Amino acid sequence: MEFDVVIVGAGPAGLSTACRLMQLAQEKEQELMVCVVEKGSEVGAHILSGAVFETRALDELFPDWQAMGAPLNTPVKEDHIYYLRDEQKSNKLPNAITPKTMHNDGNYIVSMGNVCRWLAEQAETLGVEVFPGFAAAQVIYNEDGSVGGVITGDMGIDHNGKHKDSYMPGMELRAKYTVFAEGCRGHLGKELIAKFGLDDDKAPQHYGLGFKEIWDIDPSKHQEGLVVHSAGWPLTEASGGSYLYHGENNQVFVGLIVDLHYSNPHLSPFDEFQRMKHHPVFKQYLEGGKRVSYGARAIAKGGFNSLPKMTLPGAIIVGCDAGTLNFAKIKGNHTAMKSGLLAAETLIEALSTDEQGGKDLIDYTNRFKASWLYDELFKARNFGAALHKFGTFMGGAYNTLEQNIFNGNMFFNLADNGKDHEQLKLAKDSVKINYPKYDGVLSFDKLSSVFLSNTNHEEDQPCHLQLKDSAIPITVNLALYDEPAQRYCPAGVYEIIDAEGGEKALQINAQNCVHCKTCDIKDPTQNIQWVVPEGSGGPNYPNM
Repeated sequence: MEFDVVIVGAGPAGLSTACRLMQLAQEKEQELMVCVVEKGSEVGAHILSGAVFETRALDELFPDWQAMGAPLNTPVKEDHIYYLRDEQKSNKLPNAITPKTMHNDGNYIVSMGNVCRWLAEQAETLGVEVFPGFAAAQVIYNEDGSVGGVITGDMGIDHNGKHKDSYMPGMELRAKYTVFAEGCRGHLGKELIAKFGLDDDKAPQHYGLGFKEIWDIDPSKHQEGLVVHSAGWPLTEASGGSYLYHGENNQVFVGLIVDLHYSNPHLSPFDEFQRMKHHPVFKQYLEGGKRVSYGARAIAKGGFNSLPKMTLPGAIIVGCDAGTLNFAKIKGNHTAMKSGLLAAETLIEALSTDEQGGKDLIDYTNRFKASWLYDELFKARNFGAALHKFGTFMGGAYNTLEQNIFNGNMFFNLADNGKDHEQLKLAKDSVKINYPKYDGVLSFDKLSSVFLSNTNHEEDQPCHLQLKDSAIPITVNLALYDEPAQRYCPAGVYEIIDAEGGEKALQINAQNCVHCKTCDIKDPTQNIQWVVPEGSGGPNYPNM
């Protein structure tokens, strides 16, 4: 199938690209064929975000979004920010000593899954073809080396690689230009960045692992529009922060972001999150409530200094695939959308003057540098590096000074060149962490949590978590680091089991995978390669 533009990923960046492209085409009375492919079973099925949403890009895309029925129903009414000193004590911080980027006046508490479903409806109304359940598995390269589209994954292949009765080959979706909007650590974006050296002169990308649960709580405890953020405990061995947002319908969204720059291989981000909920700041709302959904997803938080070149012959990389999240705000949806709008403006000009496609659209870089997106990310460029260099408390103090006094315009960049997967110390040199047992009231095990993510994969298919060397998990990772995959994975995918003869072996429960990409990021030997499973596999988040 041939298109003018193929967009990989129906998240905020991809859908904003599609909508704006068709708006501009209509203004120019230009006919375009545009399609969006989405690996989730439906649009929104793989979308996980806090989320406090800033409308700046949405205001540009659909100025009358309120009249159009966009699902932004809960304006932020109040911000509470805490420093958690230990498992019981906390200090509520006044606004004056928190970075102004953490203030949320004018923002909305939303389900980004539902926002993306709404954006997909607008895209289809504008004439975009949206194909959920189709995973883009390979990049098509033209004879001159430029990107010519993507190939969707084959369906109906068994775990041995043989064709089943249900076999259906992938489709070639050819395009003059392809937009990669896969989200954080997209596997095709990762391939393109490496192949074209797009990040050769940049600081390495940095990541966090974000957890989220939705709870139905006692209506007497619910304060619609309240936003709670915290730093400090329980993350004594890592940096990061927690949140609790009071949405509509007596629901709260609660979560923790754990910086994947941590060094202790015994740390379990999942268990840090579970014990966090016992702190009085969170327990006061959750106690007596019911957990109804769970999910986890990596976020790209390197920011401005880690941004790769986002164009290459025949393609543009946008949103979290490129790393446009503003970590100073803990927000990436409005920035992803803006990167998509800039891509659409660039593409419409290129398609108006060039019938062939395949060029390196360097005009995108010029548009990016002239935009508020560039300015916003530049001002936040030192935020994450300060936390890595100075720790949570002193790094937070530095960021307050830089953001509130200097408006993000310090005259230097903080270098942050250590790769996340290189940070682990040897297990024998690291403090063991004894996590409390789950009580089944506020804290829960991984398997019951994955159940709430509605995760499902066709069982008889090739494993999408590929090992470059099958011996390394035991001979290196277990021997040196007590195989940290057992703990950093938030879904119980990786287990060390007793094999025949008393030997140890790594068991991969790929059926549990929630597509967070943490293993692809944090494995100390970079031995795990995440590739797409069959389309529609993975979590099925209802309103995350």
